[in-house]
Amino acid sequence: MANNHYAIEFQDVSLAFGDRIILDNVSFGVRYGESKVVMGGSGTGKSTLLRLVLGLLKPDAGRIFVDGEDITDYREEQMMKVRSKIGMVFQEGALFDSLSVYDNVAYRLREQKVPEDDIEAVVLRMLRFVDLEDAIDKMPNQLSGGMRRRVGIARALVGSPKIILYDEPTAGLDPITARTICELALKLRDLEDVSSIFVTHRLQDIEVLSSEYVVRDDFGNLIFEHEGDKLCLVNTKLMMLKDGDVIFSGTDEEMRQSPDPYIQKFLS
Repeated sequence: MANNHYAIEFQDVSLAFGDRIILDNVSFGVRYGESKVVMGGSGTGKSTLLRLVLGLLKPDAGRIFVDGEDITDYREEQMMKVRSKIGMVFQEGALFDSLSVYDNVAYRLREQKVPEDDIEAVVLRMLRFVDLEDAIDKMPNQLSGGMRRRVGIARALVGSPKIILYDEPTAGLDPITARTICELALKLRDLEDVSSIFVTHRLQDIEVLSSEYVVRDDFGNLIFEHEGDKLCLVNTKLMMLKDGDVIFSGTDEEMRQSPDPYIQKFLS
């Protein structure tokens, strides 16, 4: 049975490629409005989790629930409906090189045969959210890496998905640009109540996501606040994978106190 408090839930999920065990009886849940930051070395199954959520891979054992639905045995056409609730942000932004920024963001809406007037309003709203209205007519090859990632986020937000999957969205970006991507994730979490899995191996990302939050002031401006000592963010949890197992799950404060040498090495 699905736990109704979870946007995404894995129950005893196992997956192997040949002799290589990727996930070994993994269970976890992402609550509604919560961000789950998933860490681990390369090849530890971080991206595999996302592919399982999207139904691009099927587990060898266990059950996977998305928004309360058991998707484990869904066929491709059933998964299409589930995927329409999910926004996906890839490492490279994964834009169509031959399409302008506008057309990239509009792509999913055109597939759904939405009228062009409505599309324009949505595209503008999404690009405003990621602060890229000025780039609307540019082609992907005219954009910096960070701008491409932001267009990727804008495209993922079409249809106002309540679940967003981020696959190392800050990889290869400079610290300031990486921070911008994390701030967008915070805006979605704190202002739009989006549930997400955020795969990363960067400590800076983890720091921002687990200790900052965003609020609107009386004038509608966004203010990024630091949780400080008095407050512990309840809507962000960390999870560490190693050798197919979840070796840590909890808050950033708990992770720092973990005696596990692998975690301590990761944190240094």
